[in-house]
Amino acid sequence: MKIIGITGGVGAGKSAVLDYLAQRYQAYTVQADKVAHELMEPEESCFSPVLDLLGREILDGAGKIDRRKVAALVFPNPEVLAKLNGIVHPAVKKEIRRRIAVQKEQGRKIFVIEAALLLEDHYDEICHDMWYIYAGEQARQARLEKQRGYSQEKIRDIFKNQQTEDAFRQKCDYTVENDKDLQNTYRQIDKRIKTYEFM
Repeated sequence: MKIIGITGGVGAGKSAVLDYLAQRYQAYTVQADKVAHELMEPEESCFSPVLDLLGREILDGAGKIDRRKVAALVFPNPEVLAKLNGIVHPAVKKEIRRRIAVQKEQGRKIFVIEAALLLEDHYDEICHDMWYIYAGEQARQARLEKQRGYSQEKIRDIFKNQQTEDAFRQKCDYTVENDKDLQNTYRQIDKRIKTYEFM
C-alpha cells in the first residue's frame, strides 16, 4: 500500500485532490483535522484530557466541546496551545496509524493523509510520498473569499502564519500546481500515480 501525504496553504484546493484520488483510484482518504474533531467527541480519547486542560467552560449546551470556545482560549496563549497540541496531535497520529493497518489488511492500494501541519508533525515518518498542493496567493484568496466568506484581513493573517512556498517545495517530494483548470491538476496526479510500482 502506498501512503501519500498531502499538504499546502489554506485555499490551495487540497480537497479537490483528495476527491479525485478517492474517485479515480479508490484511495482511502483521511483529514487530520476531522480526526482531531472526532477524537474530541464525548467518550473519545481526547475529550477528558482537553477538558482537564481547558475547563468545563469550553462545553456547549449539549455537553460537547465547542471548537470556537477552544480557539478563543488557546490562540492568544501559545503555551496553552502547545499543551493542547501535545494532547491532540499524538492521538490523531495513533488513530491514523490504526486506520492504515485496517486498510492495508483489506488490500487497499492507496491511503492519503491530508494535514495542514503535515511537515511540522513529521508525517514523513508514515508517508512514502509527500505532495505539496500549490496555488498562487491570488487564486487562494479568491477561493477563500468566495467559498468561505473570509475577509481580506483574515486571509492575510492566515497566510502570514503558514510555511513559505519554498519550505513546502523543499520538504515535499512532489508539487501539484493547482491554480489552473482541474484537468491540468488531474493530469499531474495521474502522472505521479503511474510512477508507483503497483500501477
